[in-house]
Amino acid sequence: MLQTLFDPGFFFVNYPFSNCYALPKAVSHNKFDLIKETFILLCLRVQFSEPEETKSNIVTADHLREIRKSRNMPSSGRFLERLSNGQSLLVAEGYLFEIERRGYLKAGAFVPEVVLEHPHLVKALHEEFVHAGSDVVLAFTYYAHREKLRVIGKEDILENINRKALSIAKEVARETGTLFAGNICNTTVYVRDDEQAKALARSMFKEQVEWAVEAGVDYILAETFDEVGEAMLALEVIKQYGKGTPAVVTLVPSARDVTFDGLSYPEACLRLENAGAAVVGLNCGRGPETILPLIAEIKKVCKGPVACLPVPYRTSCQFKTMQSLVHPKTGEKSFPIDLPAHFVGRSEVLEFGLECKRLGVEYVGLCCGNCSHYMRTLAESYGRRPAASRFSPDMSQHYMYGDKAKFNKYNTEDLVAAKN
Repeated sequence: MLQTLFDPGFFFVNYPFSNCYALPKAVSHNKFDLIKETFILLCLRVQFSEPEETKSNIVTADHLREIRKSRNMPSSGRFLERLSNGQSLLVAEGYLFEIERRGYLKAGAFVPEVVLEHPHLVKALHEEFVHAGSDVVLAFTYYAHREKLRVIGKEDILENINRKALSIAKEVARETGTLFAGNICNTTVYVRDDEQAKALARSMFKEQVEWAVEAGVDYILAETFDEVGEAMLALEVIKQYGKGTPAVVTLVPSARDVTFDGLSYPEACLRLENAGAAVVGLNCGRGPETILPLIAEIKKVCKGPVACLPVPYRTSCQFKTMQSLVHPKTGEKSFPIDLPAHFVGRSEVLEFGLECKRLGVEYVGLCCGNCSHYMRTLAESYGRRPAASRFSPDMSQHYMYGDKAKFNKYNTEDLVAAKN
């Protein structure tokens, strides 16, 4: 539902997942705007279901403020302003694995053809992650680059798949008042001592950056780089062709505690920060337990915001990365199809989020393996209450394990004993 009201630049959008209404453009808080917004709501005879206090035939300016608060909408709607205000950003990554899990993407090449074949599914996942607490809608252009499409013989869809992914993400971001991010990643063609390979990687970054800028992204995420050299190349391209668009640059941590080109992760992140990245940090590769020690060291040397987005798998000192995990039953390598055998529990996600908050991590999320109940838990660890928190667990209502005063002893004791 999209209606233009009062002027062409003012949109009022029904966001079905949260059953509340979001104002995508930054809205000033002067009295005239609040009166105008209240009048619009009254004219539309809107019935709100979140937050609970808004269930009324009379919608006031206070109700509007409460709705904005419940959606955790940034006052400025802009990336750098949000971070400069000392706020945190919760960012859902992990689209690749989640779409593969749902049966619409092939493991191996991992190319997001679903963007063109089933765009409604991509939009729904964006909405689902926002519902769970993500402040950012990340365009699903990870591995939608020229080399990956060459592998499956579909280079001809390169521009279409990128523009469509950006369009879907932009639509959801504008409807929900969240930030809209472009995405570039490891090219798989970069070779540090091969100038021709580096030139090809640069050209691949350039075309995706230019499409993202044309789409009007709030920032560009350059992610999952094994080498500082490729990450620096991506940052250079964003600075050259991004027309001032901020860059978030994240490296993927290996099992060896150094990048593939031999730098410690704190040193690598410091170099990227000094080169102009707005946010630096780590994503993918490691689970919460093995990524956090590196993040703690990075926080000691970097002055700006730091990003931490692990995979939600139970890595350890013995198996530091998801690629090194072995199946507990067969002893065979789990990556990628048996990784679900190593999922962390939600309590571990909560613990991870609390530790990130304690460390002062400003840009936090989850990568490959992420799903909405994890994202909700992470948001709640940062003190948020996204729309999905309405459905957070309450085991006091369970007929076996709940409040014994409210349920039959036959279930709460006798049946429980039989289950244990």
